[in-house]
Amino acid sequence: SNGSLTTTIENKIATVQFGHPASNSFPRRLLDSLTQELKDLSGNSAVSVIVLKSVGDGAFCAGASFDELLAVSNQEEGVYFFSGFAHLINAMRSCSKIIVGRIHGKAVGGGVGIASACDYVFATANASIKLSELAIGIGPFVIEPAVSRKMGKTAMAEMTLAAHEWKTAQWAHEKGLYAKVVQDQTELDIDIAHFTSKLASYNPDSLIEMKKIIWEGTQNWDTLLLERAAITGQLVLSDYAKNALEQFKKK
Repeated sequence: SNGSLTTTIENKIATVQFGHPASNSFPRRLLDSLTQELKDLSGNSAVSVIVLKSVGDGAFCAGASFDELLAVSNQEEGVYFFSGFAHLINAMRSCSKIIVGRIHGKAVGGGVGIASACDYVFATANASIKLSELAIGIGPFVIEPAVSRKMGKTAMAEMTLAAHEWKTAQWAHEKGLYAKVVQDQTELDIDIAHFTSKLASYNPDSLIEMKKIIWEGTQNWDTLLLERAAITGQLVLSDYAKNALEQFKKK
């Protein structure tokens, strides 16, 4: 019920894989585990590049755990839950290693935020994306800075306001979320292996300095994302959100 997290390191490339039976969604404990793993890898001199992936051949990530969202009974619990995504995105941002995303399937809500916080992203043609938060009474407030930074405010707003609408992988590529879109997972793994082996051969100090430049101007996210978690933590308590989450869960 808490999901899984595994890491393998080979030739300076750390492959971090998360999983959960509910479409690779994130309960708070799994968010915390991934956050800590990225912090540990950030200080590991044997690693130059991180590949972030999820298990299976279904969804890449369905975002937050619906069960835990429904269980939120007060604002303190709500802020605590959504701060998990804030801490994860900040760990990805401040990690000294380049993070390459492997998006093999659909990404929803927080899953789009995680993809946006990667430094370089490969995806398959069926890796559609959706920000459905408004439809369940909240909003993509915690992940918005990462999504807007990668795709722009206009694309973020288009996705957010069309909360029931899937956007194709090609659309995500055109808007800058995906660096490359390929046909299937076989091609995905070949391209990622080639790209990361090249990247891992570069001067590690150069990669560290490049990472800092990529994320210039985001130092305020340590407080900003937690402020956004407080907004979401309050909204999730509304009757609208509770009813909408119950309906979504039944689907």
